[in-house]
Amino acid sequence: MQQAIRAGAVLVNGKGVRPSHQVSPGEVIHVALSKTRPPDVVPENIPLSVLYEDEDLLVVDKPAGMVVHPAYGNYTGTMVNALLYRCAVLSSLRDLTRPGIVHRLDKETSGLLVVAKNDAAHAHLAGQFSRRTIDREYRAIVWGLFKERTGVIEARLGRSKSDRKKMAVVDGGKAALTEYSVLEQFRYLSLVRLKLRTGRTHQIRVHLAHIHHPVFGDPSYGGRQIVWGPRTPRQKAEVQGLLKILPRQALHARTLGFVHPVSGHRMTFESPLPRDMLAVLEILRTASSSV
Repeated sequence: MQQAIRAGAVLVNGKGVRPSHQVSPGEVIHVALSKTRPPDVVPENIPLSVLYEDEDLLVVDKPAGMVVHPAYGNYTGTMVNALLYRCAVLSSLRDLTRPGIVHRLDKETSGLLVVAKNDAAHAHLAGQFSRRTIDREYRAIVWGLFKERTGVIEARLGRSKSDRKKMAVVDGGKAALTEYSVLEQFRYLSLVRLKLRTGRTHQIRVHLAHIHHPVFGDPSYGGRQIVWGPRTPRQKAEVQGLLKILPRQALHARTLGFVHPVSGHRMTFESPLPRDMLAVLEILRTASSSV
């Protein structure tokens, strides 16, 4: 800060001051902060599960725990670092820390992503996302039992006023629409299929929490609290056991469909449920069959 003051980046009532200046009531202080330049993104030999690849794009099955692109606190070990090691060239329509990235998944959400190798493919794919012609289907284990087997969640989303790192249902937010259908129901959890009609940040997680069915294991939106069913010490211990198996939100991007930007063919890819979600479902199914 002293260097910034000496460089004239800090003004008091529109004038430069010395670092020893003592602040008085009513003074207006203007500080011009420069962004710290992020470190260069370097290729890293990190294994990737690639379902499809050609000269224009890749389809990657991202594991839970992997960050998609470098950002504050995660400048290495990301999917982009792995992609740069694998591919000689990626699209450059986004900033330099996000080469090839057309869309994202949260760090702890597993599943399918399409990556562009050149700018033309990136623009074409981004257009499909903008026009909402991309097919995206998710699987989630959520709290509670549903009265209706199918439904639509339509609620506007924006930054939470109490925590800027989170999203929330807010008046005047961006339009968001999620379709759901119940595949299986257990004593206090359900397996649901979800289709995105819009692509807002944390959309599925916030929408499900909004209708009081938070994603099981979700630390940000109430999914690690017992909100349905278990009340006895034994039942609570059972839930804690499941949460140990699944230390993340039980959300998986299972299906991804789009039109190839060059061939024009419709392409659809599917990813099986990861081991942690399968393990929880197996326990739930066994418990339900024994009741």
